[in-house]
Amino acid sequence: MSDFAASAVPLAGGYGGQTYAVSAGGEDAVLKLYVKQPERAAVDAALLQLVRGLLPVPKVLEAKREGSADDPPYLLTERLPGINLQVYLETAGESERRTVGEQLGELLVRLSGMPFLTFGEFRGGELAIEPFGLGDLEQYVGGLDLGLDPGQLERFGVVIAEAEDVLAEGVDRVCLVHSDFNPKNLLVDPATARITGLIDWEFSHAGSPYTDMGNLFRFCSDPVLAGAVLSVIRGSGPGLGEPLVDLGRAADLWALLDLAARSTEHEIAAAAHDLVSRMADTSTLAGGRVDLDVVH
Repeated sequence: MSDFAASAVPLAGGYGGQTYAVSAGGEDAVLKLYVKQPERAAVDAALLQLVRGLLPVPKVLEAKREGSADDPPYLLTERLPGINLQVYLETAGESERRTVGEQLGELLVRLSGMPFLTFGEFRGGELAIEPFGLGDLEQYVGGLDLGLDPGQLERFGVVIAEAEDVLAEGVDRVCLVHSDFNPKNLLVDPATARITGLIDWEFSHAGSPYTDMGNLFRFCSDPVLAGAVLSVIRGSGPGLGEPLVDLGRAADLWALLDLAARSTEHEIAAAAHDLVSRMADTSTLAGGRVDLDVVH
């Protein structure tokens, strides 16, 4: 690692580690130190090996899979080309957004086709699965401090019931879930609108094939991009059921609620709390969000 780290620039993103762009001798790479979750280094290294060639992920150049807070594990990976997709979409035209959406749909289809036998968190380099142990959705909500008043909490029970009904109509299948599948964790070539990277795998687990779609659509208000995503998923034949947008929103509830409970930490968590509040106020899974699906 010392050969690469002649210079290091901190990169935004990542919860469980500290990430840097490093370079030396004309070579660029990304160094991630696993300070908060040292056990995750072995998992991420195994996942990147598992999906390389199937998804646009970086090659692992060097890895230290075990360590401590004083001497943390790390992954050194190649630095993928492209710019942040969130930044790109701010000025992209309709054609470019449609092209990006089609590629996002393809990535979601690939993820949904990588099967596992049980739901849970990955452990170790063998990707053993440990059950979440969170109880059902109602129990999970009861254990969170969401800052909702009693009336909102009662109305949110209607949202939980709607989510459970929707998911009961979907496929009961377990697959690889990136779990932070949104534009801030994707890279794109601005000259061609081609996706070049899917990064930050620290929340990935074995779970619902609708979860990543729900994450992507959580704050999405662009029916052009969303329509392209949905068209590819429907045309690919993975048999994920309908209504796709509602299935995604239902599967995303766990992560959305966890984020909303941390509303004082950052802007995205505050936006999640506002969305949960609107869901409670309206007693709906949509919570006043834009209708992204012109085909039902």
